[in-house]
Amino acid sequence: MEFNKDQVTVSSSMEKTETDPSCISQLNISSPQANMAGDLLKSHRHIFPIELEQGSEDDVLTHPDFDTAEGNGHSDPTSFDADLTEYKKKATIIVEEYFGTNDVVSVANELKELGMAEYRYYFVKKLVSMAMDRHDKEKEMAAFLLSTLYARVIDPPEVYRGFNKLVASADDFSVDIPDAVDVLAVFVARAIVDDILPPAFLKKQLKLLPDNSKGVEVLRKAEKSYLATPLHAEVVEKRWGGTDNWTAEDVKARINDLLKEYVMSGDKTEAFRCIKGLKVPFFHHEIVKRALIMAMERRKAELRLLDLLKETIEVGLINSTQVTKGFSRIIDSIEDLSLDIPDARRILQSFISKAASEGWLCASSLKSLSADSGEKLLENTSANVFKDKAKSIILEYFLSGDTSEVEHCLETELNASSSQLRAIFVKYLITLAMDRKKREKEMACVLVSTLGFPPKDVRKAFSMLIESADDTALDNPVVVEDLAMFLARAVVDEVLAPRDLEEVLNQTPEAGSSVGEKVIQMAKTLLKARLSGERILRCWGGGGTETNSPGSTVQEVKEKIQILLEEYVSGGDLREACRCVKELGMPFFHHEVVKKSVVRIIEEKEKEERLWKLLKVCFDSGLVTIYQMTKGFKRVDESLEDLSLDVPDAAKKFSNCLERAKLEGFLDESFASESDESQSKKQNGSSLLSG
Repeated sequence: MEFNKDQVTVSSSMEKTETDPSCISQLNISSPQANMAGDLLKSHRHIFPIELEQGSEDDVLTHPDFDTAEGNGHSDPTSFDADLTEYKKKATIIVEEYFGTNDVVSVANELKELGMAEYRYYFVKKLVSMAMDRHDKEKEMAAFLLSTLYARVIDPPEVYRGFNKLVASADDFSVDIPDAVDVLAVFVARAIVDDILPPAFLKKQLKLLPDNSKGVEVLRKAEKSYLATPLHAEVVEKRWGGTDNWTAEDVKARINDLLKEYVMSGDKTEAFRCIKGLKVPFFHHEIVKRALIMAMERRKAELRLLDLLKETIEVGLINSTQVTKGFSRIIDSIEDLSLDIPDARRILQSFISKAASEGWLCASSLKSLSADSGEKLLENTSANVFKDKAKSIILEYFLSGDTSEVEHCLETELNASSSQLRAIFVKYLITLAMDRKKREKEMACVLVSTLGFPPKDVRKAFSMLIESADDTALDNPVVVEDLAMFLARAVVDEVLAPRDLEEVLNQTPEAGSSVGEKVIQMAKTLLKARLSGERILRCWGGGGTETNSPGSTVQEVKEKIQILLEEYVSGGDLREACRCVKELGMPFFHHEVVKKSVVRIIEEKEKEERLWKLLKVCFDSGLVTIYQMTKGFKRVDESLEDLSLDVPDAAKKFSNCLERAKLEGFLDESFASESDESQSKKQNGSSLLSG
């Protein structure tokens, strides 16, 4: 039991009370148990994340962080020991299953069902300690799970206490794990970066641990090696690869290799070992799919590959659900396969018949392999053509980051009645982003917010995404978590209203589906969390690109632009100003630089030449594109009415700015302000009347 050391401390503390009147006066002596609790409190002040004032022991005795017999308010040590032992067993099973399935929602539900919230500090300790001795994937999974469960399932004091226990046990970990100090230091640093552990944790624990303990080494390494470095947040988050590396590409490559090796050697034992080594039981359908395709392509290896599948199922290595999924995926893609393998449909039918007759496939659970089975919704030509164009536009956007270019391209493809096509575009955008890194995910959110599509089109897009989530999960095991985050972000960005969440589920063809309900429930949970808006805005770093200030929100970037312009107009260096614009790392947001510069030209006549020079250099060097320049002027034009309240002749000054911008080549000659157009219409109308 973990409280043996505490018992020794209690004994020594009680001896002190017998001889020290000052100690006796501070204790609650109403009962023997209270005496013991008060003494234990004094000997364990370091476990509390709160500062204690003199005479506050009684308050803390009822605090959730305080424990009487290893801490959970149990007056009966026997009852406590039985409960904790039971909790430890179940916590270990939950962690083991999580590392195998990567199902965050399942862990949250199991912890809630298990109850005993006062023991969740042990779950934190167990999760991290088990991950420490595993691969980087499990370490990242553990860090991600803690961040997700924080404050939603596991109370902050329990997380604090769990890390307290981990640091205190560093000496024990070092016996079995050679790099325990470094690994635990990264976990502590990651917890601080993820805002689930206060930075003050380091200093408080340093004061309370022996100088020569491994725990002190852990805390110092976390502070000096990980938290004191430049861009430490990004470094710590990517220490174990980050959740961005959880794509299926590496696993697919290994599956291909093991199947090729097996075809050449015929060694089933080695093939079984490799399949077990993948440690992705939820992804075994990929083995089935690739084995079937390889059997179609290499007819000589057909019997060997089908025999491998049969035996993996017979020995329980691959379950029947994964087999059905593998065959279903082939059926869904049979049209594409037929382009490369003309007899693909006939061959697959023979595979299904063989597998069913041998008893390792339930043919009745498969879709029909009819001529139209591979066709999807929206078969009309215009929709299919748009899909190809949309994919091209999105991929180009991920490279350039230019939202104005996307808007320009969509203007030529969409019209007011293109509701379905707008939904398709949003669906493709999020689908492509989910298989990429945080940068692209953030850029997708920025683009959805910038495009300003009607809410009903965005709702339809999410309904389509939820409908196809099962298929997406084949390549992206964390699709539910990703979709929930995209949906929550859409609400935070005011693209959708909170009430739209239920509407998204209702619009899904399979309303009430488990996937849809999971996505909606997780999105609601994310939105209800403490400081949810800020956390969701920064979920993928903010800013949409790899900036020098990861996590910058749009508002923060606007402030930076304001500051750099103020410094420049007050005598700053032109080259330095251009460097600052570039280092914003947000080329799709350069229209804000243009807008603020033009507004300053209108407001401050004496500074205009410096600002024109800045715009010219930015434009000539390609730092600001013509689309960004045009959008910047368009935004000023749209805000002229408000600007005129402070500058009465703002419209006239803006017209002069337009003329000069066209002269400098910043704008196309066809660009005209709304005020000029309305004035022109009035003049035409009056001339007609006079005529």
